[in-house]
Amino acid sequence: MPHILVVEDEPSIAQSLEHVLQADGFSCHCLSTGTEAIAYLEQHAVDLTILDIGLPDTSGFEVCKQLRTFSNVPIVFLSARGEEIDRVVGLEIGADDYVTKPFSPREVVARVRAILKRGRELTHLNLQLEAETPLVLDRQRHIFRYCGTALHLTKAEYLLLQALHRGAEQVFSREQLLVVLGVSQTANYTRNIDTHIKSLRAKLRAINAELSPIKTERGFGYRLSWQGV
Repeated sequence: MPHILVVEDEPSIAQSLEHVLQADGFSCHCLSTGTEAIAYLEQHAVDLTILDIGLPDTSGFEVCKQLRTFSNVPIVFLSARGEEIDRVVGLEIGADDYVTKPFSPREVVARVRAILKRGRELTHLNLQLEAETPLVLDRQRHIFRYCGTALHLTKAEYLLLQALHRGAEQVFSREQLLVVLGVSQTANYTRNIDTHIKSLRAKLRAINAELSPIKTERGFGYRLSWQGV
C-alpha cells in the first residue's frame, strides 16, 4: 500500500485529502509544519509527499530544498498562489507537480497516481540501465565503479554523480544540483556545478575515453545518458 505524507496546516484540507487518499487505497499521515515534516521524512519511508507552500513555521519551498538533500521522494505542492513564477520556482527546486487552491481532492489523487506510475516505470528503466551500463554503484560501500574500475571522487562529485545516476535520462538544472550539495541557491554558486561536472567527466574519460555519458542540455542543465555515448 503506497504511503503518502500530507503536510498541510488547514485541518479541513488535510482531512479531505486524507479521506480521499484512504478511500483510494493509500495509507496517509498528516502533519501541519515543515519542521515536523523533515523530522518525519528523516525517519520514515514515504512514496510521495503532498506539501503546502504556506506553512506556519517555514515555506514549503524551504522544506523541499531540505528534503532534496537526502531524498528523491516525489513532491506535489499545494498553494493559494497561482502566479507563474511560483509554479516555475516550485518545479525548478525539485517538485513533481503544483496544484493551486481551491482544488478537487480527487484531482490531487489522480495526479498522485500518475506520478507514482511514472516513478515505477522510471525505476524499472533505471534498473535495466544499471544492469546494462558500465557505471555501477556499490550502495553498501558508497563506491562507483566505471568499466570495472573504482572511481575516486570527492564528496561533491559523488553526490552529483549519485543524483544523475538515480535519475538517468532526467535533466537536472544547476539549481537542483546545488540542492543536492546542500548549497543555498542564493549563494551564487551555480557555476561551481560546472567545475564539478568537468572534473567528473575527466575522471570518467581517464578510464574510458570513448564514452561520454554526462550530457549538457544547453540552457537547462545536465543529464546522465547512455544513448549515443
